[in-house]
Amino acid sequence: METLAINGGEKAVKKPFPNRFAMDAKEKNAVMRLFDEAIAAGTNIGYNGPEEEALCKEFAEKMGGGYADGVNGGTNSVYVALRAINPEPFSEVIVGAVTDPGGMMPILMCCCIPVVADVTPGTYNVSPEEIEKLITPLTAAIIIAHIAGEPADIRKIMAVADKHNIPVIEDCAQSHFARVDGQPVGTFGRFGAFSTMYGKHFNTGGQGGIVFTKSEEDYYKVRGVADRGKPFGLPAGSTNWIAAVNCNLDELGASIGREQLKKVESFGAARRAAAEKLGKLLPPSVELPKLVDGAESVVWFLRLTFNGEGMSCTKDEFANACIAEGLPINPAYRGALPSLMTWFVERRAFGTKGFPWTSPEYKGGNNRDFDIPNAKAVMDICFNLYLNESWTDEDIRQAADAFNKVDRAFRK
Repeated sequence: METLAINGGEKAVKKPFPNRFAMDAKEKNAVMRLFDEAIAAGTNIGYNGPEEEALCKEFAEKMGGGYADGVNGGTNSVYVALRAINPEPFSEVIVGAVTDPGGMMPILMCCCIPVVADVTPGTYNVSPEEIEKLITPLTAAIIIAHIAGEPADIRKIMAVADKHNIPVIEDCAQSHFARVDGQPVGTFGRFGAFSTMYGKHFNTGGQGGIVFTKSEEDYYKVRGVADRGKPFGLPAGSTNWIAAVNCNLDELGASIGREQLKKVESFGAARRAAAEKLGKLLPPSVELPKLVDGAESVVWFLRLTFNGEGMSCTKDEFANACIAEGLPINPAYRGALPSLMTWFVERRAFGTKGFPWTSPEYKGGNNRDFDIPNAKAVMDICFNLYLNESWTDEDIRQAADAFNKVDRAFRK
């Protein structure tokens, strides 16, 4: 029997896995062109200019038609979308249990109350049935995240939302151009909110985001909310119509994003192909994700499920042994459970007195805890593999070899 690397044996992974190489001279040239033009003209590089206008038009076309506005972060894309809905303070917004904290915090920034819905068992994505259980007269919106590149059960979620006439924001930060029945995520709800920070499928530099909608009226609301309430789409002479902050994307980021947008679908296809090839080589203890009907993942990371039947280890022991063999793995996605974090548990949003939860104007339960057994349980069976579009067949083979080595060592 081979000795595991975690026990002092030789690593199964001999060659480092490749970086993404998602950027090349095209992005560099796009940025340098803006500098050259600015230097020649004696001007500065700004925002709300031709690069952002072109990026937003190209993005909306790739989404199948509609309107888009660039913003300066994925968290702010959710915030801007929610502000455009303009929920009354102290209303409730339902959000999935598994999400980045930045997908939940905008609810508090709107002085609303996050209500946490559990996930579908065995997945990271929110359950339509759990959403419906939480709907009350206080519910103003639903935010659903498509986690890990895997589309949520969006058709069922939309059926629930439409039944109760509640707007939906799709948080697509991890799932650029994932699809259900050929339709991109972000086009089912009232808004699609996208992060374009440096690690996402396509990026606009260090940070960025895009808000998408099919409604021209909502588009102008988004534009205003993202730019201090400016009166976009309103009659001449109108003044700023709502108090808001500056969430603008700049021209440099937009120029990078335009080049990245040309590549994004090839990135998703390459990741999907690598995951499928790897799946055919995995041992019985490691299973690929099961997607909702008609879904096409873009694999922001590959969620893998540990099948402990016949094994003498826990999921965490298995995952940590794989890490020691050289696999790029997160053994547990517990950092994506914001309702268990200090800021949420101790109600830290504004000041020290628990506002807005503790406000007498909030008619819900200000000490309410949310039971999320499915979300907690999935952390005990799933772990994340960070593959990317640059993986070759050799990379896939050595990853499979590492998984199989660990499987053999722990198999009873």
